[in-house]
Amino acid sequence: MKLQRKNRLRATALGALAVSSALVLTACGSDNNSGSDTGGSGEKTSAASNIKCDDAKGQLLASGSSAQKNAMDLWVKDYMAGCKGVEINYKSSSSGEGIIAFNQGTVGFAGSDSALKPEEVADSKKICKTGQGINLPMVGGPIAIGFHLEGVDSLTLDAPTLAKIFDGKIKKWNDPAIAKLNDGAKLPDKAIQAFHRSEDSGTTQNLGKYLAATAPNDWKYEPEKKWPAPGGQAASGSAGVAAQVKQVDGSIGYFELSYASSQSISTVDINTGGSAPVKASSENASKAIAAAKIKGTGKDLALDLDYTTKAEGAYPIVLVTYEVVCDTGNKAETLPTVKSFLNYTAGDEGQKLLTDAGYAPIPTEINAKVRETIASLS
Repeated sequence: MKLQRKNRLRATALGALAVSSALVLTACGSDNNSGSDTGGSGEKTSAASNIKCDDAKGQLLASGSSAQKNAMDLWVKDYMAGCKGVEINYKSSSSGEGIIAFNQGTVGFAGSDSALKPEEVADSKKICKTGQGINLPMVGGPIAIGFHLEGVDSLTLDAPTLAKIFDGKIKKWNDPAIAKLNDGAKLPDKAIQAFHRSEDSGTTQNLGKYLAATAPNDWKYEPEKKWPAPGGQAASGSAGVAAQVKQVDGSIGYFELSYASSQSISTVDINTGGSAPVKASSENASKAIAAAKIKGTGKDLALDLDYTTKAEGAYPIVLVTYEVVCDTGNKAETLPTVKSFLNYTAGDEGQKLLTDAGYAPIPTEINAKVRETIASLS
């Protein structure tokens, strides 16, 4: 419990640093900008944080996944403090909206919790001209199952039970299936209020992939970005789902760990069939993501995650957020800024911020390929 309180305090402190994108834009005149210098080659580098600004300039618009919002807020703040005159405006909406914006040519890159579908790749060729949209894994982390149940601080669930809860088949907190997994817990005779995302969401799709892989007899839905099950209550974005769980006694929902940590929302331990239930944490998510394999071809680095892992201490409900860019055919006016910013987020400093913010860094071997690909963007 002491460690949990410590992590919550640390996450709360970090949450205070994570400002909204709109407020981040006001940081453009930060005193930290005065540390920039120009090397003999003309390459600008931030003396404060060694961010290579290169030829980045002007405003870069991006949008998409709300799963990576807290990471993106920290990245944007840090990057803009190091690169004077550059504005990064990331609109946190949803993966679906981000990909639509990218394929309409209104943003320099999009954030998505799911890799591009074949039809989305086909659409991207209209914007990328000489190339197509590709997936660059940038943010990893656990999808926490948050709950609010007065008098209950600790809760363990397994995949079949979770599937039945989110499908409306288990309706009360003192259901025998829940009680069996929580021996000795005083579970109330209270109705379960399950919350899900209202808009197309990669977080929803990743949860669906986990449930479909681990509880196929209880979760009969295809893993899609749109919430598939009847019933439940909808809320907008991960922030909206987290806010509802925070407020409503008897509630349960899913969102990235950073939302749970910053708002002190209790999270479910997952019984994977291993020796002990696994807590949602950056470290435990990293153990699961480390087994990911690249399934994309060419410069596309889409990953294949193992949701059925029973590895000791591996938290199985994970996601990887991709930054979607053109491999070739990027807009000349924004390409230098896209490359500079993504070089920073994929770099050692950018990835180091992830663990402290409740996310998980991309495994080193995969991240090396991400950096190579960013350097080759044209």
